Amino acid sequence: MYGITLILVLAVVGGVIAFIGDRLGTRIGKKKLSIFGLRPRHTAVVVTIFTGICITTVTFGIMAAVSENVRTALFGMERLNDMIADTRAALDFTSSELSRAQTAQEKASADLKKSEEEISRLEGEQEDLRAESDRLSAGNRALMMEKEGLISLNGRLSSENAVLLADIDALGIRANELRDNILNLREGNIIYQAGEIISSGTIPSGLSHDEIERGLAGIAQLGTRNISARLGENHTDQDIWIYGPEYDAAVYAIEKSSVDMIVRIVAAGNLVRGDEIRASIELYPNRVIYYDGELILARVYRADGVNDAAEQAVMTFLREVNAAASAKGILPDPIRGTVGVIDGAEFYGLVQELRAYTGAVIISAYADGDTDAMGPLRLKFKVESEHGM
Repeated sequence: MYGITLILVLAVVGGVIAFIGDRLGTRIGKKKLSIFGLRPRHTAVVVTIFTGICITTVTFGIMAAVSENVRTALFGMERLNDMIADTRAALDFTSSELSRAQTAQEKASADLKKSEEEISRLEGEQEDLRAESDRLSAGNRALMMEKEGLISLNGRLSSENAVLLADIDALGIRANELRDNILNLREGNIIYQAGEIISSGTIPSGLSHDEIERGLAGIAQLGTRNISARLGENHTDQDIWIYGPEYDAAVYAIEKSSVDMIVRIVAAGNLVRGDEIRASIELYPNRVIYYDGELILARVYRADGVNDAAEQAVMTFLREVNAAASAKGILPDPIRGTVGVIDGAEFYGLVQELRAYTGAVIISAYADGDTDAMGPLRLKFKVESEHGM
């Protein structure tokens, strides 16, 4: 509204001045007035020019009076230009600063993005570390349980170690005993090894308690005579020591048996010259294992007339006979494991007889007399060609 009002005022003022100038020019023309000695026509032109000047002057005066911008445009243009130049320089500086700020902002945005990515990565690592922590916690619990188990195992092993140490001590004592026994063996001081038969005999079934004890006493006396014979000294006045409950149990077992019983008195330990004679009693039911002339074993061998081969064949055959007789029930010697006896002449006679054959031969072993479980088993041999049967 301020601009419209100003335009209206200027139009009205311009119109009024133009009207006044026109009226004044008309009057001067009619009256043919002259100003400054000019012709009337020229005077009218001067009045018209003056009227235009007045219109312009009044217009600018009014505009300057009512508008600070017009005053600034008319009287402060140079200062305004300076201000515009300063403002443009400030604007350029501000634009430069804004550009740098935008560049800094872009860099900050890029750094922020990197920071966000780094934060995201760190959060992922944090999750991984949390999972690893959970796993380590579980592993720690497992290790604690394993530690408790190891502590328990260590306690058990300590107990077992104590037992082993006790066993080691016992083994040390046993080793010393064995060392002494080996020394005694080397020096010929052990007269009976542990488990070796000192004497043996058979006690029939159906005897009374006193008769059984007399029978055991007789077998024990036979043992002292055997000891005396082996030592070359008379020890018949020295009793064989047998543990009382073991002796009573043997008497009771024989008394209750319905068959004849074989009684073996064996050395309870290595019997060293000069020591007390300690022994144990072994009982076995007795029966006839082989009757006279009964076949024990027959084997086919390839004879080639070589002495070593024949000797090896006879030794193998005797081992098989021994195993067969033991399996059937003849009690083997506890030290040598043999059940029979064969002298050297009989052995080499069998070897020579086998050497006389070539090709396949049959060697047969027969019982030489009735043989019970106590033995010993005596043998008769027969060698014949396989084709001659």
